[in-house]
Amino acid sequence: MGNTQSSKIDPIPPERGVAPSLSIWAGGEVTTLESIAEAYKLGLKFDDSPVRVNEGLVPGLELGKYVAIDCEMVGVGHEGRVDSLARVSAVDFLGQQIYDSYVLQREKVVDWRTKVSGVAPRHMKEARPFEEVQAQMMAVLRGRVLIGHDVKHDLLALEIKHIDSMIRDTSRHAGFQKYAWGLRPSLRVLAQELLGVEIQKGEHSSLEDARVAMLLFRTHKTAFDMEHLRRFPQPKKKPNKKDQSKSSKTTRRLSDVEKKKGIKAKAKSRAKAKKSRGKKR
Repeated sequence: MGNTQSSKIDPIPPERGVAPSLSIWAGGEVTTLESIAEAYKLGLKFDDSPVRVNEGLVPGLELGKYVAIDCEMVGVGHEGRVDSLARVSAVDFLGQQIYDSYVLQREKVVDWRTKVSGVAPRHMKEARPFEEVQAQMMAVLRGRVLIGHDVKHDLLALEIKHIDSMIRDTSRHAGFQKYAWGLRPSLRVLAQELLGVEIQKGEHSSLEDARVAMLLFRTHKTAFDMEHLRRFPQPKKKPNKKDQSKSSKTTRRLSDVEKKKGIKAKAKSRAKAKKSRGKKR
């Protein structure tokens, strides 16, 4: 994982209520509120750490075990009802940006959904081809645990398959269902209820949403891990054939020794009995 760099944060008035939700990070891998805030950029102002929109793959980051993604869609097909990938973002365990890119459309866009997606025709000027984005995301996700909100929908848009046991979905986590009122909880509601953070007040940001999903996962990681073990129990370790062979040989050796001891004991017993009979005569 890349290192979190220090940057000056403007003081936060107490009434904003953002800092307390971030304080839960202190004492973990991130040790200061400043580095936590920089990693997540949730409701805090920065003087020199802007989001690097459409940068693609951030160079020099050493990726760890966990990656969170989020995608924004536009509408294609009949009446714009079919989702088409328009932007994808990824962050690491600390919420640091790994990837962000607009995606060039392969079909005519019927509905840009800009008020929600934040994507407009102007963003296509520097967008990357779908195949390039897909290949880069496959490389980022390979062998890693994927975190996201309704992440199967994002994988479908990316046309990428990922092993179920390597996915942690905040929309399906049992501990969050009480915020869903019979449905799946929205990321906005979870952010408000569990983190004290307001998101998606206007146009969505896939980068912000990916960070929130990762923060939800990390702050409830123990519960996620327990749920994962219930769903995917660890297979019992089969004994090694070599070890079994060694064990059986050892058992046979011990058995042979015990037999010899038994034979010697019987011989001694018979000799004593013979001696005893000789004395009586």
